[in-house]
Amino acid sequence: LMQAGLKVAGGDRLGKTIIFAKNHLHATFIAERFNVHYPEHKGEFARVIDFQTEQAQDLIDKFSIPSAMPHIAISVDMLDTGIDVPEVLNLVIFKIVRSRTKFFQMLGRGTRLSKDIFGPGQHKKEFLIFDYCGNFEYFGQNPTVGEATPRAALSERLFSHRVQIAAALEDLGAANLSERSRQLDAETRQRLLDEVAAMNLDNFIVRMERAAVEHFQKPDSWQRLSAEDRETLVNRIAGLPSALLDNELEAKQFDAIVLAAELALLRREPRFASLREQITGIASALEAISANVAVVRAELALILEVQTEEFWQHVDAWALEQMRRRLRGLIKLLRGQSFKPAYTDFEDEIGEGSEVTLPASNLGFDRERFERKMLHFLREHLNHITILKLRRNEQLTPQDLTELERILREQASVTAAELERTREFGGLGVFIRSLIGMESDAVQALFAEFLSTRQLNANQIQFIQLIVRHLTEKGAMDATRLYESPFTDLNDQGISGLFDQDSVQQIVAVLDQMRGRAAA
Repeated sequence: LMQAGLKVAGGDRLGKTIIFAKNHLHATFIAERFNVHYPEHKGEFARVIDFQTEQAQDLIDKFSIPSAMPHIAISVDMLDTGIDVPEVLNLVIFKIVRSRTKFFQMLGRGTRLSKDIFGPGQHKKEFLIFDYCGNFEYFGQNPTVGEATPRAALSERLFSHRVQIAAALEDLGAANLSERSRQLDAETRQRLLDEVAAMNLDNFIVRMERAAVEHFQKPDSWQRLSAEDRETLVNRIAGLPSALLDNELEAKQFDAIVLAAELALLRREPRFASLREQITGIASALEAISANVAVVRAELALILEVQTEEFWQHVDAWALEQMRRRLRGLIKLLRGQSFKPAYTDFEDEIGEGSEVTLPASNLGFDRERFERKMLHFLREHLNHITILKLRRNEQLTPQDLTELERILREQASVTAAELERTREFGGLGVFIRSLIGMESDAVQALFAEFLSTRQLNANQIQFIQLIVRHLTEKGAMDATRLYESPFTDLNDQGISGLFDQDSVQQIVAVLDQMRGRAAA
């Protein structure tokens, strides 16, 4: 996932990701292993979000913020349906799923569009699914499978640029270097050493290159870079995770341009002209905001100088490096500024079209769109008599449902076809209650007699509390859920492992009675 998953922030950060785990213990184990390999994220990058998580909604709210941690949500059932985070780019299915409806609902977490997610004008057009339990094969899907070839991350490109700058200076020969060039060489190598020294040898990705990393964690290894050293650094070490973090995306993008210019200047490459043009364009944009921003105004002399012909006639790599260091912290202030777009001139070629039949059973019906439309209506009519009956677990009549269908058609623009589809979810009453839940007192009353006639142990009480919490939020439950997580977290056999057969039958009877009252 960390190597092949879709990235944001210039390729330096994994995009929002949901890992669907089997149960709470499994989810916790995944989080623990992540934190061992990535201690620099301080346990915040990947978080467990399930029904046993305290303040789970607060974590979901943070996960919904594009730039906020956590970036990986490890979920047990809680995020399978209902959550709408357009920035989700990766789904990891790490459990066996045997419900077709649930499987496609899980895939739906990645289908939301998101503008500018990879940068200005670079919108979300795809998402990745990592399926480790053969679910696609089980449901007869035939996804296009191939090796992921992601573009090198921004930090990886910066590391490679610095290696090549050090190599270019070395190739010029020590005798031919000015004092400024020697200073640039020493500081570049020290920066590379610091980055490699911050690589965690216990991280499994780093461990695969352990010998090379340990070699370049020694200061003496940077005195001279052979051709083999350069190849190792660029192709094997540059992409490894390091605790030497720099989260200023705009600053690093500016770094990449200037470091590329330094390298092009040292190698006398033609691309230096286009890189120069990019740098002067950025300086011009900084000048435009200098009147209103004091920190920019403090560097105005340099900003103006960078735009002069004289600066570029006598510039060397050291001067570019000093300019980079002074201006990089200002680049974020240009966020939202308009720049002249670059256009490419390619002839479009459209191949022969072909029909593709999707095997999904819900073609033509967007359940989540329908749910959002229904929720909008229901929240404005919570005091309607039929909806109150559903929330209080009172028996519905056919007349109740007929009247509810009428106002849904007239006031919520619900079609007859959409109403018909609710039969797949147990009928209109059950479907509505799954959206609005039930009043807590009504759910507690369902189990009052059961609890009063039995001496339950701590695990049994917690099991009933899980049912009550689920019913309060979801309003209905199929008895098969009692053999899935989070109920199997208390006992591998679910309800049958904690209660005798008579108790199991009574609990199932309560669930069936609830469903019957909503179905009229």
